[in-house]
Amino acid sequence: MSSGEDGNKEKKNSGSKKMRTSAKTAVGGISAALSVVVMLLSAVVPFLEYALPAAASWLITMICLELDKKWAFATYVSVSLLSLMMLTNKETAMMYVSFFGYYPILKLFFEEKINRKWVIWILKIIVFNASVFAAYYILIKLFAFRIEDLTENGVKGLVTLDIMMNVMFVCYEIALSKFIMIYLKVWQKKFRRIFKN
Repeated sequence: MSSGEDGNKEKKNSGSKKMRTSAKTAVGGISAALSVVVMLLSAVVPFLEYALPAAASWLITMICLELDKKWAFATYVSVSLLSLMMLTNKETAMMYVSFFGYYPILKLFFEEKINRKWVIWILKIIVFNASVFAAYYILIKLFAFRIEDLTENGVKGLVTLDIMMNVMFVCYEIALSKFIMIYLKVWQKKFRRIFKN
């Protein structure tokens, strides 16, 4: 958690130059395409329906750091629409749409605006659980999923799944913060050489 906040401070002090609109468009387009490719892997490895949208979200994080939240949100919307249309695994698509796609934007916003770590953690966990509930509600109501399609043990299995997903979220959050820190310290200069003005 603290590593994410340190990364944000380092970002502010990095004195980055603004990219041209053409470079921004290229970054957004490449990130969107890579995200869709990652999501399409769910057709090959369907048991990664949570890991794949989580992996795709790291590209949104990079756009937040290099461009801004508006470009990141535009990319999220594009990938969400393409995923819903192209993916046969709707659970993977909904995990991206309902949480992983926009979470990096929200994470950076929380860490920029709120100073108390425990408040940030509570907000993040609330958002995560509300998003997961919304995703499963939409899957059941709109895509005609049954509870048995989501877990073998019915409602009891959903509770167990929710607990496991909260543990997964904590691990994901810590890993994402580490990624931000490493990106700013190691990869950012290399990235900017490619897309320099």
